[in-house]
Amino acid sequence: MRHLRHFAGAAAATALATTALATPVFAESAAENYAALGDSYASGVGTREYFDDSGDCLRSPRAYPQLWVDSHDVASFAFVACSGAVTDDVNANQLDQLGADTTLVTISIGGNDIGFADVIQRCLLGTDSTCDSAVDEASAKAQDELPGKLDTTYANIRQAAPNAEVVVIGYPRLNELGDCGIPGFTDAKRQRLNEGADELAGVISDRAGAAGFTYADTRDAFAGHGVCSSDEWINGPSNPLVESFHPDIDGHAQAYLPTLNAVTG
Repeated sequence: MRHLRHFAGAAAATALATTALATPVFAESAAENYAALGDSYASGVGTREYFDDSGDCLRSPRAYPQLWVDSHDVASFAFVACSGAVTDDVNANQLDQLGADTTLVTISIGGNDIGFADVIQRCLLGTDSTCDSAVDEASAKAQDELPGKLDTTYANIRQAAPNAEVVVIGYPRLNELGDCGIPGFTDAKRQRLNEGADELAGVISDRAGAAGFTYADTRDAFAGHGVCSSDEWINGPSNPLVESFHPDIDGHAQAYLPTLNAVTG
């Protein structure tokens, strides 16, 4: 999304001289006015390091929005993503940071609207059948309820930031299959959770496209680094519990940030 403005000048021709063309000049791109919206996956829950003033929102200096700011030319940065946020929270509490001068918006949202935390708990503690039912219920919400919520949220973002490029950051698959040291966390449970992540990705991608936004899919970037891998970029069951099944510092630096950079440059 870097913009290079090309200027070419030509000396005025006179009756006695040939026209002279000036050498093109390439101007530096303007600094971004960036706003990072969304839930815990955007705020950086899972990195285990948080800004003192972020309170329960748990915003992290290791989260992908801050990492992007640290490596780009940014004139202003509004970091308002918040742990636990649903689409209603974005609409009520985060959009006032946007304006006509906002040039970039990123958002990760939707997981909490379909009951992410409850699904994880039921899959960890219940049977394979319990997990399957939990994912089925969440998938039904994703198909029946989430599209309208996303449409409203995306329309409100566009209204509040009419000139911004909006990048919707998707959720990763959470797990790898095979040997795992988490008691009772079977391949069947992990596979069903990954299928649920794929279903959610399809809904979010579809609605982002309908809004004219860019969908940044993180699933390939996290491949091989989910829970139960030998090199996890997503925390398994953790203490404190809120860190569980959220990307760690490597997930943000090695997966999220490159995925966003692939869109923005």
